Amino acid sequence: MPWLLAASERLLPLARLTPAFVQQRVLERSLNHLLAEALADGLFEVLTDRWLALEIQDLGLRWCISQRGLDQQLVIAQQAPVEVCISGQWRDFLLLASRQEDPDSLFFRRRLQIDGDTELGLAVKNLIDSLDPDSLPQWFWQLLELLGRTVAEQQAQVMPSPSS
Repeated sequence: MPWLLAASERLLPLARLTPAFVQQRVLERSLNHLLAEALADGLFEVLTDRWLALEIQDLGLRWCISQRGLDQQLVIAQQAPVEVCISGQWRDFLLLASRQEDPDSLFFRRRLQIDGDTELGLAVKNLIDSLDPDSLPQWFWQLLELLGRTVAEQQAQVMPSPSS
């Protein structure tokens, strides 16, 4: 799967060239579809009428995310009154989402950062960590896990072991 990561390295930076309204529409539909079970179970209530920014620094992308109280759907905006921002590199977000690295470790080593309302940021981190992979479409989880494992293996090859 290294070829897919190599392609991602070339293609993901192009996402910032995509018009904001297209990013918004695609993200809203995708997230609401992929997380439908978690949304129905009320797991995202912590974001009801509150705004979180996700910033993928190496791609120059930033989205504001909230949950509408009426229909419990996630909404995306380019600008919003954000209470907390979680930022990092795309590979670190992939490691978090694929459960290849402990979330606390990613935040402790400042590979992912929380700025603003720390309590809300930690609640979102715990929410992401608590999502049941079985609630995601199987094909999506398998792809996410495979990509995350490939990134973790690549990083293990580059980073010296503590005993060296």
